[in-house]
Amino acid sequence: MEILNTSGRRKTSVARIYLSAGQGNITINDRDIKAYFPSEVLQTIVNQPLKTLDAVGKYDVKVNVRGGGTSGQAEAIRLAIAKALIAENAEARPALKKEGFLTRDPRMVERKKFGKRKARRSFQFSKR
Repeated sequence: MEILNTSGRRKTSVARIYLSAGQGNITINDRDIKAYFPSEVLQTIVNQPLKTLDAVGKYDVKVNVRGGGTSGQAEAIRLAIAKALIAENAEARPALKKEGFLTRDPRMVERKKFGKRKARRSFQFSKR
């Protein structure tokens, strides 16, 4: 198996991954997954596509991720891994689609408008 290169996005996070056959090592920005995501919840989010296909120890994943916060980065990595697994094996698509790992979450922070305090919040109205 050659090295597969895919990307995933969530909020303002962008993750580029390189998937290759290996022992199951996940390296994020040249650090181990346990060092980069100390939270167990974020580690499980990253591993969800691999667990769905029972491929936890079969692939090495090298990740470059930037932007956003930790949860956005974890979900961007999850999307990229799911895309790479489909590129490697097209029969995996229905299982990953059913779990919702192929949907890019489009929700982002709304920009602030001029004449407003925040994106939608106005200044306090004063009659006099």
